[in-house]
Amino acid sequence: MEYNDSSNHNSENQSSKWYIELVDGNKFIVLFILSLGLYAIWWMYKSWRFFQQKEEPDMMPAARAIFGIFWAYPLFRRIQIYAKENGYTSNYNSGLLFVGYFCMNLSSRLPDPIGLVAIMAFAFLIPPVRALNFAIMNSDEYDGEEVDRYSAGQMTIVAFGIIFWGMIILGLISGQEMVN
Repeated sequence: MEYNDSSNHNSENQSSKWYIELVDGNKFIVLFILSLGLYAIWWMYKSWRFFQQKEEPDMMPAARAIFGIFWAYPLFRRIQIYAKENGYTSNYNSGLLFVGYFCMNLSSRLPDPIGLVAIMAFAFLIPPVRALNFAIMNSDEYDGEEVDRYSAGQMTIVAFGIIFWGMIILGLISGQEMVN
């Protein structure tokens, strides 16, 4: 999420709303997988920062993002409440999403290649990502837009992610050849 003054974004919409660029669910999955799950920290930071600016100035979004595994449940709940206030009709169970996300993160400690299943943790973040995007796009306070293009920073994640995943796959293949 990026915050900008909406008057700088769209000349037709001269409202006092804050403009926010949102990451859609599919782009979130790509960035999550290619960053080996680190993109979740950035998304949590931006989400907590959104709520800090909206309602709680003394909140520490960076700390909540870094220790995201402990703050995921409150974030999921807060997103769902905000989404419902803005007309979101889908439901998700914050507790089950948290448990799934927590277990997927723990599975990274399993031996390779089984530990790679942890990359599926994105599945437990997609409902809150979609709910927050919906809430912002349907809010009277914000002018949200899901942006299809990748920013320079996101392209950097894609480039490094392709390299890292290539190295992981080569390591798994060469490791299996050495055992046989």
